[in-house]
Amino acid sequence: MKKSLIIVFLILLADQILKFWIKLNMTLGEEIHVFGNWFIIHFTENEGMAFGLTFGGDFGKLALSIFRILAIIAIGWYLVDLTKKHATKGLIISIALVFAGAIGNLIDSIFYGLIFDQSSYHTVATLLPEGGGYSTFLHGNVVDMLYFPLFEGYYPGWFPFWGGQDFIFFRPVFNIADSSITIGVLLLILFQRNFFTKPVEVESDPVGKEP
Repeated sequence: MKKSLIIVFLILLADQILKFWIKLNMTLGEEIHVFGNWFIIHFTENEGMAFGLTFGGDFGKLALSIFRILAIIAIGWYLVDLTKKHATKGLIISIALVFAGAIGNLIDSIFYGLIFDQSSYHTVATLLPEGGGYSTFLHGNVVDMLYFPLFEGYYPGWFPFWGGQDFIFFRPVFNIADSSITIGVLLLILFQRNFFTKPVEVESDPVGKEP
């Protein structure tokens, strides 16, 4: 249990430190090119879904936040249950990654609208403004910043729906919490047989026992 708590704590710490730095030092849309045009710190915000997706305005935002709270409770219970049953380390680590990522984005939704004023394309946000935050409880925006436009090109004309349009891989802007969830889910998919298959115990016949 201690190892999983350490994983959750370190991910949350890194996620929130980076988000606070972004909010207090960058304007919306501002970019820092870390590795040429392949790795860019690009400040954007979204209503709470992973990889910059949105969902249904204020009501959708509230529903999403409540769903995330319920999911975190369920995942947390499952993580505790796995440790009690001495599940494989890989499974515990995978669930801990998903758990940490979900909490990381929920923190934004719960608190950021209360403790920050609105970020804009011209001004940097301030912490604990005199006039109060830019939104209410559970309605804060999630901060995203990691952008990896590794490849750019155009869909061929015969390609359904997007034929002739430009594409960027990888287009979505995300954060450390999103990455944690994605890595945890990928580990579950790739190693599910190792994580969920119980070893078969083979009973050996006593020495000298006749059939």
